Amino acid sequence: MDGSALSYIVACLREAPEAALLELGEHAGYTVSDKPTQTEPRFWKPGFFRLFITHLATHRRFAAKLKIELDNYGVSSFVAHNDIMPTKQWLDEIEVALSSCDALMALLHPKFHESKWTDQEIGYVMGRGLPVFTVRCGEDPYGFIGRFQAFNGNSKEIPVLVSEIYEALRKGKQTKKKMSEALVEALVGSNSFADAIERAKHLEGLTVWDASFPARLKLAVRSNSQIKDAFGVPEKVNRLIKKWTGTKA
Repeated sequence: MDGSALSYIVACLREAPEAALLELGEHAGYTVSDKPTQTEPRFWKPGFFRLFITHLATHRRFAAKLKIELDNYGVSSFVAHNDIMPTKQWLDEIEVALSSCDALMALLHPKFHESKWTDQEIGYVMGRGLPVFTVRCGEDPYGFIGRFQAFNGNSKEIPVLVSEIYEALRKGKQTKKKMSEALVEALVGSNSFADAIERAKHLEGLTVWDASFPARLKLAVRSNSQIKDAFGVPEKVNRLIKKWTGTKA
């Protein structure tokens, strides 16, 4: 250090916290590309399977009902017209959802193919190599999406349709691991006896078992009263652990 003012300033900057340096750089007009950003979009439930539902605006209520039913299966769904905050940039928010989802489901109502956005959303997810599912609601799958699994949504009760979608996610090669993790997370986060009882039933359909599951489930039984005191749920969890590990919970 030569005692000059410049040397003194450089020395001070070296000791300054990173946050202060980032703020100073922005004040001076520099763009800091590695500034920390939000990594977990607020519209996904932590630990749940992430399903992007592409649909026509005129059928957003149908999409919203599917979203509610899928929640009990550990599936967090993105429905654009319900999940985008008015203050958010519309396209930016949709792109975040498309880039962070685990799969896409297209609700094929009449004139779906005429939309300027739905095909682009499907193409985006296909480009990521993720599963795409379609639901026939008056229009048949077309083009590339004709190759993917389709569900018949015509005149079908939503709980029945959701159960079929869940089965596909539970057994799918690309989705079964994430779905198993999501089912465990759904039970762990139960907020009522009814939730715990219903979600414990779904655990019986696990197709993948992770070494972390026993500890997470045992902790949930001990610490979550909605699970601990739900009729038959602790016993069901014990049987599940024994089935997969060969040991008593």
